Amino acid sequence: MKAIILNRNGKLEDGIAKQPQPKNNEVLIQIKASGFNPIDYQMLENELERKLISSPILGRELSGIVVDKGSEVTEFNIGDEVYCGSGSMGSNGTYAEYIAVPEAIVSFKPKNISFEQAAAIPSAGMTSLQIFNRLKLNPENTLLVTGATRGVGSFLIKLLLSHGIQKITATVGNEENKQILLKLGLKDHQIINYKDENLIGNIVKANNSQPFEYGIDLVGNSMSEVTAEVLKINGTYVDVTALVTKDAHGTLFNKGTLIMNISNYTYGMVKKYEYYKNSLLEIKKLIEDVTILPPQYKVIGGLSLGTVLQAHSILKNNQTQGHKLIMKH
Repeated sequence: MKAIILNRNGKLEDGIAKQPQPKNNEVLIQIKASGFNPIDYQMLENELERKLISSPILGRELSGIVVDKGSEVTEFNIGDEVYCGSGSMGSNGTYAEYIAVPEAIVSFKPKNISFEQAAAIPSAGMTSLQIFNRLKLNPENTLLVTGATRGVGSFLIKLLLSHGIQKITATVGNEENKQILLKLGLKDHQIINYKDENLIGNIVKANNSQPFEYGIDLVGNSMSEVTAEVLKINGTYVDVTALVTKDAHGTLFNKGTLIMNISNYTYGMVKKYEYYKNSLLEIKKLIEDVTILPPQYKVIGGLSLGTVLQAHSILKNNQTQGHKLIMKH
């Protein structure tokens, strides 16, 4: 099968790989579309993320059609339209024509959306849903969301608003991204440009000059310091990036902050596969009920090295403009 392969020199290249055969508990999926995530390029650059590489073929989320299945598979049949976040639990990554994955992590695709829209959901959707479910918020809670138009951010904002959580302040970097959040339902005063002078003052002012109960940091680095600064004593810092700086960690410690680490990867480590299926089924229902809308997406190209490199560059330079980047297979 055609695939984009990581060679021994740590460089990606167009290549051919052996088509996987499904094990007894696996389905073989012909990938119709796959999504790109920051971790895709981070695994090529950062030591922490590099440890997550389990195959020379990268990529972690997909939609497609079941074309073969193992003898113990009971839920799916050949021809079923499905989507899943494969993580490192499949035969290979999603930069390929086919992938074999455990039946236990796969969900039927939402009926009312395309393969491209479905491929845009798993990673951001499951991360957002985990944040929402673990926080157990009520409408009075105040939240700061950094990087709010990225994949996780925009999905999370939809999820929060659909459940009546409205005391949200969000950061963006330009007018285009501000317009995206306005269309999602936030008001002008809730959206702060992180490039503005007196950023911390502007963020606190947007929350009636009060510190926040929750800081959901989807950016890390310098924004982790900003988020730590605007949190109240004994507040909650939600870390999705593992990019908290030393200064931010000091501030969080001094404030007695609860740090909540968010990771979809951990459930694969302990083979708690029902987490993936159940999360995707919950998202499927929300989308089919039109409680939330699927993410905005942009098809970068077909299955090729050029598509992958372009997508990685857009992600690295934060130029997605609120769109999930998709490769059409």
